[in-house]
Amino acid sequence: MPRLSEVIAALDALWPPSRAEQWDAVGTVCGDPDAEVSRVLFAVDPVQEIADEAVKLGADLIITHHPLYLRGTTTVEAGTFKGRVVHTLIKNDIALHVAHTNADTADPGVSDALAGALDLRITGPLVPDPSDPDGRRGLGRICELDHPETLREFAARAAAWLPPTAQGIRVAGDPDMPVRRVAVSGGSGDSLFEQVRAAGVDVYLTADLRHHPVSEAREQSRPLALVDAAHWATEWPWCEQAAAQLDAISERHGWGLRTHVSRTVTDPWTAHAPSVTPPSISGAPN
Repeated sequence: MPRLSEVIAALDALWPPSRAEQWDAVGTVCGDPDAEVSRVLFAVDPVQEIADEAVKLGADLIITHHPLYLRGTTTVEAGTFKGRVVHTLIKNDIALHVAHTNADTADPGVSDALAGALDLRITGPLVPDPSDPDGRRGLGRICELDHPETLREFAARAAAWLPPTAQGIRVAGDPDMPVRRVAVSGGSGDSLFEQVRAAGVDVYLTADLRHHPVSEAREQSRPLALVDAAHWATEWPWCEQAAAQLDAISERHGWGLRTHVSRTVTDPWTAHAPSVTPPSISGAPN
């Protein structure tokens, strides 16, 4: 069995910490570098449910996309929810490693996994990494459908093929408009509207879209269709992709690692109540 330090070295080769955004907090949160690793759990969020799942599974290492501590802290006291996670992990000899924005821009990265989940053909990154001479790394992906479909059909594709969440899929645009060229970005993506528009795509699928950026995008001379999925749902496919990458490394080195992808839905939204058409605009009875 490999030591944790050996596994982390392999992960850092896949997702170099140096490629993370300056504000990000990636890398190993806790764990003994000399401890042996035999079972690894992949998840989006380092929350208590995932820590408990790792304990039940007998995992030695959790790899998450989201950081546990994105900002500085002065305590890991178990009375706080993040402190409780840390206590659970350390008591059970479980390491935690985070690959966040360094996994977003990787090749393959989070948006490759998202495009793959939607069966889209990738033509290149939405925001290329200037340090990549091959032009494959970067934020988001520009994709094409093999055959045109309506926006309604594309939204149904996303609803059917992404993990189900309480939010479901929100759409902005003419449901009957034809869609062929698509941009995708896993996680919060409304900061990339300028690049999306420059790419000349028909629709942009991402998460966490806010009212004002969407309204402005829709008011342009060439309106952009938008598909908004749950943040967790757009990033979960990366867990399967990352597990497969570690499987390949384990096989190459003869490590015999057993990898698992958590199916626990850690999206924070738990229910959805569809709007009911009121009898009048004000909601007052006629």
